[in-house]
Amino acid sequence: MGRLEGRVAIVTGSGRGIGKSIARLLAEEGAAVLVNDVDKEVAESTAEEISASGANVAVAAGFPDGDVTNELSCRNMVEKAKRELGGAHILVNNAGTTQDKVIHKMDDRMWRTVLDINLKGAFLMTKAVYDHFKMQRYGKIVNLPSIGGLGGNVGQTNYAASKAAIVSFTKSTAIEFAPYNICVNAVAPGIINTRLTRAIPSEKWETITSAIPMGLGTPDHCARVVLGLCSEDFDYVTGQLIVVSGGLII
Repeated sequence: MGRLEGRVAIVTGSGRGIGKSIARLLAEEGAAVLVNDVDKEVAESTAEEISASGANVAVAAGFPDGDVTNELSCRNMVEKAKRELGGAHILVNNAGTTQDKVIHKMDDRMWRTVLDINLKGAFLMTKAVYDHFKMQRYGKIVNLPSIGGLGGNVGQTNYAASKAAIVSFTKSTAIEFAPYNICVNAVAPGIINTRLTRAIPSEKWETITSAIPMGLGTPDHCARVVLGLCSEDFDYVTGQLIVVSGGLII
């Protein structure tokens, strides 16, 4: 019996990278998983991989079905998990994006796109599971901010603002949801080897990664922490931020 046997998890942005690792590990521990991504092809591929291991999987992907910035789509994802997988017990708000540019060259579209996906998406998905989690008096929500939201970086005012806001969002919702036995926590990845971080220019990559005391992180490093927070081992932990950075931030 896995730690999440009988649970159903919705993992946004789980077609690739950290989200994919989270979906896979949750499934390995017995959870049924709804895989979400705006890229329908990668979402279906990930779902097939997880399903091949014997897990129960559903997919909500592409536009509009996989769009976390669309309130109706978010509600539909929760209903799909309940209908096809038998319930909803865990929500991992992992979907995110970057559109970097120094502030005087950043336009309104770039600002809104990043804030909508990174922050509004978490808000809409959390709102979508609220009634169901409250009614069953149980739920686990894990948000994925970033060390980028704990400090700052040139060209990432939109990204840093969205990720910093997720930390406060986590603490506020944790207080609101605690009376209903719903835990809300946050996991902030450091420099993790994903498609997004590999977009960092090569001349900066070595400097950045060499500063990490434990070396470059992998998606599984983050996924294992999320898995723990979703398990009964952390039933009395809420409103907390765990930084997974290999010592880059102490």
